[in-house]
Amino acid sequence: MTTKTIVTVVGARPQFIKAAALSAALRREGRLREALVHTGQHHDANMSEVFFTDLGLPAPAHHLGIHGGGHGAMTGRMLAAIETVLEAERPDAVVVYGDTNSTLAGALAAAKLRIPVAHVEAGLRSFNRAMPEELNRVLVDHCSSWLFCPTAASVAHLAREGVTAGVHAVGDLMYDVTLAVADAARRNSTILERLDLEPGAYSVATVHRQENTDDPARLAAVLAHLRAVAALRPVVFPVHPRTRAAALRFGLDFAGLRAIEPLSYVDMTRLVMACHDVHTDSGGLQKEAYFHRRPCVTLRGETEWVETVACGWARLWTGPDYLPRRDIAEYGDGRAAERIAAILAADLAG
Repeated sequence: MTTKTIVTVVGARPQFIKAAALSAALRREGRLREALVHTGQHHDANMSEVFFTDLGLPAPAHHLGIHGGGHGAMTGRMLAAIETVLEAERPDAVVVYGDTNSTLAGALAAAKLRIPVAHVEAGLRSFNRAMPEELNRVLVDHCSSWLFCPTAASVAHLAREGVTAGVHAVGDLMYDVTLAVADAARRNSTILERLDLEPGAYSVATVHRQENTDDPARLAAVLAHLRAVAALRPVVFPVHPRTRAAALRFGLDFAGLRAIEPLSYVDMTRLVMACHDVHTDSGGLQKEAYFHRRPCVTLRGETEWVETVACGWARLWTGPDYLPRRDIAEYGDGRAAERIAAILAADLAG
């Protein structure tokens, strides 16, 4: 049996979480060898190394140490460095996740070398082209050979764009991880005790997207919203490095909020499991809130995870109130990673 090589490119917190599930499934599959490339996009220990420890993600075979600078400069440096790695590894496929600069750089480097690309979390659309993430995900989808979609809506978006070959509806990888980690978080995390929190009596907030952090008026409005929530109950606010730097630059502060450093995945899982509600601009945390059946106020004008709004578990912060709640069946059964690994192994063997 010939072992095929896959290079996986990651660089940001949500990708580490998803890669943990798929990397484990690739190892179990047996016919695939994975070499992990960490671009360094998230380099803070609480945004990077802690996820490798918590989730059992293999140490990167290549750590590029690239972060900071504008989108073009960062993506360009990553593209050049990943190309060098791919020329050395000579993989049979490259796996990328989501919508970050690391994702785009990995996909472009592979496509230019004629290495097929597998895009995990393909087909998502916010239809806001002002978002760098939206541009990234559209471009990556259109140069991918495998498009692993988490939802029916994502499959439909691709079909409307003329992309039907290589499209697979597999469910959501983050649900796989949530099922695997929830019990351990409940048993082992002491975050509620450390922060002196009562279950159900606090809110959780995160803010990191460019649309909220690069505009002083917008960031001030987000913080005002969170302070209004804090008048009702404590708001625990793990602060992303980008958000902390933006607040300092604009002369804003986190008064009235329980501002803390970013948390490990296990601690963050426990925090969300026991909270009253979530306020976030993170796509991943919108879904994690639903996985733990916690309502979510999405701090954006739109969301690519439309199911969370349609099924009543999330609402846009400037939009109408929650719709009636119902379960979201299409996120799958916690076996998305197994499906992806089996499809890659079978296609590469053929």
